[in-house]
Amino acid sequence: MKLSLPRNAVLGGSLAVVAALALSACGAAPDNASTTTKDGKSAATAASAADFGGMDALVKAAKKEGSLHIIAVPRDWANYGAIIDAFQKKYGIKIQDESPDGSSQDEINAVTSRKGQDRAPDVLDLGSSFALSAAQQGLLAPYKVSSFGDIPAGQKDPQARWYNDYGGYISIGCDAKRVKECPTTFKDLLKPQYKGQVALNGNPTKSGSAFGGVYAAALANGGSFGDIQPGLDFFAKLKKNGNYTPVESTPATVEKGETPISIDWDYLNAGYADEFRSKGLDWKVVVPSDGQYAQYYSQAITKDAPHPAAARLWQEFLYSTEGQNLWLKGYARPALMTSMESAGTLDKTAAAKLPQVTGSASFPTEAEQSKAKTVIAQGWGKAVSG
Repeated sequence: MKLSLPRNAVLGGSLAVVAALALSACGAAPDNASTTTKDGKSAATAASAADFGGMDALVKAAKKEGSLHIIAVPRDWANYGAIIDAFQKKYGIKIQDESPDGSSQDEINAVTSRKGQDRAPDVLDLGSSFALSAAQQGLLAPYKVSSFGDIPAGQKDPQARWYNDYGGYISIGCDAKRVKECPTTFKDLLKPQYKGQVALNGNPTKSGSAFGGVYAAALANGGSFGDIQPGLDFFAKLKKNGNYTPVESTPATVEKGETPISIDWDYLNAGYADEFRSKGLDWKVVVPSDGQYAQYYSQAITKDAPHPAAARLWQEFLYSTEGQNLWLKGYARPALMTSMESAGTLDKTAAAKLPQVTGSASFPTEAEQSKAKTVIAQGWGKAVSG
């Protein structure tokens, strides 16, 4: 699995000038932005499939549009390749996947710079903090998928402008052929036997997974969602005793033996295990029992989507049993996992392969995330310098 730092960069930051110029390039205005039914119902304003006359009408309109524009969605991330292929095969709608290695901020910039253009994104897959920001900027269209009621209350916007889609827990991946005894907790990572071996996937001031790693370390060391400082202190200690390596973990660095222990999302580390098995690497994955931190990405439809019916149909597909189970096959935990388990529609084989966790996930508030970002921005460099 190719793991791109930009896709993980959910903590903000401006685009480079060249990217900004590329995103603002001119494009023709969409011909079908106001897809309507014979009785005057508009896909662009439909807040549910029922608003548009039902699923059959939505499918018909989406097929008429013929295209869906997505952005910053790598095919090898959480099984997105299989999801894209399944949607295209089922509905005959062509998906244009632009800048798959882009970031959440790239997505928002594309929405604002391409308003009124056919090249504008129809839908977004954003880090949670960016979904909140996009909603506050008025960039998103409210839409309740058919299964909206089954999405946990804490994982959706009450106005249905965004809702969580898939996520996972911070985990520890370990090359069992290079590391004699793989660590299973954050406390273990401090042992002298792991000198120069512990890596993050990126810089926590820019990378969502690295940020999650520091948050998990905080929870493992007396911190809380409102106090991430113990996480910084933990990595400062790792740096001081020589266990932390500044090399950012990727599949390539793992194969070379440069980052034999990697702190990353469990669905990415679990994906590594599949990829590395054929290359002779024994990649073990565990969610540390002393620092369980979970986070989800969020789906949204853009307010000015050039293909509004296809955008809504895409969401219906993602939140169907088929779509949710496809994410699950990519080791990501779908938002509807609990309700599907109760209904007996969850792919039990795929679920059984997930790294084990105890209890249920809880999440920091927007204010707590904002505070944590500030602490990380101000203290990370000092914690791991020298």
